[in-house]
Amino acid sequence: MGNMSYLNKLPTKCQECAKSKVSRFHRKCHFCRDLEFQESVLCDLNRGVQDMTDFQCHAFEPILEMVSLSEKSVTGQLDPPLKRLHKEPYLGLLRSDKIKYERALALQKLGRDPEGVYVQLKYHLAWNVRHRMPTFNPINDFISFAHDTFLLCSEKFNGFVNLLYLAPDHVHLYIESDGELSAEEIGHRIKRFSNNAILEKYSFLREKLVKDAEIWDEAYFVETVG
Repeated sequence: MGNMSYLNKLPTKCQECAKSKVSRFHRKCHFCRDLEFQESVLCDLNRGVQDMTDFQCHAFEPILEMVSLSEKSVTGQLDPPLKRLHKEPYLGLLRSDKIKYERALALQKLGRDPEGVYVQLKYHLAWNVRHRMPTFNPINDFISFAHDTFLLCSEKFNGFVNLLYLAPDHVHLYIESDGELSAEEIGHRIKRFSNNAILEKYSFLREKLVKDAEIWDEAYFVETVG
C-alpha cells in the first residue's frame, strides 16, 4: 500500500518507468552495479530539480511487452544476472597504484609537498547529466578527456579528484579534501570547470542541450568513504 502511494506521487512518466524496471541498478553503468548503487538515487536527483508540470527524463523506459524469463533467456533480451557485489572492488580501486600515482601527480602539479598534506575527508560524488540525457555516448569518445579534466579540477579546491566512472547520463567521482570547503562548494567548482572544458572540447554537445544550459544537473549525491 505504501509503495503504491509513493508511485502515485511520481510524474506519470516515472510511474510507467517504475513498472517496467527489471533491475534496481543502472544497466549501462558497471560502477553502479559493482557498488550496488541504486538507480532510484539518480531518479530522485532528476526529479528534485525539475518542475513536475514540465518534467523531462531521457532515461525513461516505456513498459515492454511481458515475456516469460525462459523466452527472454532464449532470445538474449535479458541482461546477464547481476552478482551481489560489495564495496571491496570500489575500495580496492581507491587503494590501487593508479590512484596513488595520479594523486601524486596532482600534488606535483600543484607544487605542494606530499609530506605536508593532511587529507581529512574522502568522498564519493555522483550527479546526472541534465534531464539524464545520454550525452556521453559512446563513452570511449569522451573518457580520456573527461578523466584528465576531472583530475585538473583538483586545482580548484586544493584537493584531489579522480573519475571513477563516466556513464552516458551521469558520473561517479572520488574526491579527497582537506575539509576547508563543503562538499556542495567542491561539487559546484568541479561542475563549473568540467562543464566549460567539455563544452569547449566537444562544442557539438551544445546542440543536445537546452539553450544556455549546462551539462550537469544542480543536484548531487555524496557519501564519505574511508
